[in-house]
Amino acid sequence: MPAPVSTPPSAPRGAQRAAISPPARAAQLHRPRNGALPHHSTPAPGARRVNGPVLGFMAALHALALVALLPQFWSLPALATLLVLYWITACLGVTIGYHRLLSHRALRVPRWLERCLATCGALSCQHGPIDWVGLHRHHHKFSDTDADHHNSHRGFWWSHLGWMLETVPAQGAVARLTGDLATDPYYRWLNRWFLLLQLPLAGLLFWIGTATGAGGWALVLWGIPLRLVLVYHCTWLVNSATHRWGYVLHDSGDGSRNNPWVAALTFGEGWHNTHHAYPHSARHGWGWREPDLTWLHIRLLQRLGLASQVRLPQALREQSQAVT
Repeated sequence: MPAPVSTPPSAPRGAQRAAISPPARAAQLHRPRNGALPHHSTPAPGARRVNGPVLGFMAALHALALVALLPQFWSLPALATLLVLYWITACLGVTIGYHRLLSHRALRVPRWLERCLATCGALSCQHGPIDWVGLHRHHHKFSDTDADHHNSHRGFWWSHLGWMLETVPAQGAVARLTGDLATDPYYRWLNRWFLLLQLPLAGLLFWIGTATGAGGWALVLWGIPLRLVLVYHCTWLVNSATHRWGYVLHDSGDGSRNNPWVAALTFGEGWHNTHHAYPHSARHGWGWREPDLTWLHIRLLQRLGLASQVRLPQALREQSQAVT
C-alpha cells in the first residue's frame, strides 16, 4: 500500500511566526491589485457595515429550516437525504475539497476529481472556491489577531457568525492569496454562480420525492435549507468553539484547541490546534484517541490510486508507517 509522503521536518506554526507585525502584513495583502474579481467589494481596512444580502439570506434559510421540522415533512427518506447530502457537502466538499485539498494542498488528486470535490464544496453555499480558500488562507496568516476576520478574541458570536453579517477587509486580500485557483475558468465560474447549484439540486430532490412517494417538498426542505443550516453551524463551530473549549497539544501561536465533539460533527476538523500547528498536514487527528474521518477518506483515495503527494509532518509519517 502506498505510504504518505511528508514535508520536510518542521517546527509547529507558532514557532515560525514572522517578525513583521500582523497589521503590517495585512496592509500589504489588503491593497487592491489589477486582476481582482470584479464582482467583489473590497472594503477598506477598518470599514464596518452590515452585509444586507448575507443577513437576509441567513434569516430566510433559518426560517425555512424551521419549516422543514414541521411534522408533515418528517420521513425516513427525508432524514436519509439530509445525512447523505451532509456527508457530500461537509465531508467531501468542504473538509476534503475546499479545506485540505484546495486551501492547503495537503494532497493531490486528478483534476476531474478536484473539480468534483470543489463542486461538492460549492453545494454547501459557503462561498465559491476562490473566496473560501482566500479567506481561509487569510485566517491562517492572522489567526486570532486584529487582522483575522473571525478573530475569536472578539467573542463567540463574532467568530461563529457575526463576522459574516458585516463587510470585512479580508475580502480585499482574496485575489492576492488565490492566484493558483483564479487561473482556472471553472473555478472562476463556480465562484460567481455557486448559489445557483441549489436549483438543479432542488429539482432533482423534488422529482425523487414525488416519484417515490416520499414527498417532493419534504426532500427539498430537508435536503437544502435544513441541511445547509446544519452544515453551516457545524462548520462555524470550528471557528468559534475550537478557539474556546478543548485542549492544546502544540504551539500554534494562537488560541486554537483540539475539541473532540466538534471533531465528531465535522469529520475530524475539530482537531484544530493540531491543524493550526501543522496546517499543510492531510491528517489532523493524531492517534486513535483523535479519530479523523476525513483522513480515512484520504487514505481510501490513496488506496484507489486517486490521491498522491499526501503531506504529513515527519512524526505523523513515521507513526502511519508503523501501523501500516
